[in-house]
Amino acid sequence: MEKLGSDLFLMENEIPWERIDDKLSRQIVGYNNDIMMVKVKFKEGGIGPVHDHIHSQVTYVVSGAFEMFIDGETRIIRGGDSFYIPPHVSHGAVCIEEGMLIDVFSPHREDFLED
Repeated sequence: MEKLGSDLFLMENEIPWERIDDKLSRQIVGYNNDIMMVKVKFKEGGIGPVHDHIHSQVTYVVSGAFEMFIDGETRIIRGGDSFYIPPHVSHGAVCIEEGMLIDVFSPHREDFLED
């Protein structure tokens, strides 16, 4: 496998935000083959649809409040909370108060790098 990755230093104001829809955008803030960190901004009402993937995921809630669904259980999470999603487990979120998440994936999300 070809080794890929981001620069060693990534300055927030130099990294583009990708608009997912009118209530969701993301910024890839570092990655290599094994790991990826992504900031995700949600406006109130923004939806991360229920899905699953091969990646392990750990997420830190920077700010806001979200109704988080993981593997049949729903909880309200707020700034300072975090969660773990094992590979192939269904999950999704609805933003109930504007905020930001920091997602970490292993291995990296190839689909986030495709044009």
